Amino acid sequence: DELVTAFVASRVAPPTIDAHLDLGCGVGSVLLLLAWRFPALRGVGVEAQAVSAALARRSIAFNGVGERVSVVEGDLRTVDLTERFPLITGTPPYFPVGSGAISERVQRAPAAFELRGGIEEYAEAASRFLREDGIFVVCNGVKGNHSEPLRNERALAAAGLTVVARLDVVPRAGKGVLFSVYTAQKGSVPGQSRPAVSTLVVRDAATRITDDFAAVREHFGMPPLR
Repeated sequence: DELVTAFVASRVAPPTIDAHLDLGCGVGSVLLLLAWRFPALRGVGVEAQAVSAALARRSIAFNGVGERVSVVEGDLRTVDLTERFPLITGTPPYFPVGSGAISERVQRAPAAFELRGGIEEYAEAASRFLREDGIFVVCNGVKGNHSEPLRNERALAAAGLTVVARLDVVPRAGKGVLFSVYTAQKGSVPGQSRPAVSTLVVRDAATRITDDFAAVREHFGMPPLR
């Protein structure tokens, strides 16, 4: 989901984009993917878990982008950032508390369960930190969405964000959508009635990587899987 979120964000961002914020950045995957794609981009990540923030900083240093990519350790619901960003990304946890067994591992539990909020909190934070013409790219599960089918759209709308596009990701041909990546803009979008919907199938019926997913990997310079 982080790879596809970064892919969508890189496609909708203007070539001259100067700054990017990643909410709940974890170990920095989306930050680093976009930093690779946009060599002049300045990236900021917000991460509540100290261990994940430390790992993200280590990867940032290892990749030699410490002068333009940084991590703020804090809760996205309460963190105080004075800057407003043209592009914000987020990969919220998919499972509400009470919907399954929570792992005792420090990093795994918050990555899967909404211990610090879910799509609603991410959308609200994005709305606070977006420039007026900014774009928010966020992914979330949609297999019943572990609550209700329209939860993602409602959460974004409640935060004053208009969905302009949705990419449905199917893990294998013949299966249902696993998660969707939404592109939203702050405020209303003139002439926008319904979001443009497209589909990305990761593997074909024979479990081979599809051309479309191979193109996603190639977009970030990753080696081929076939």
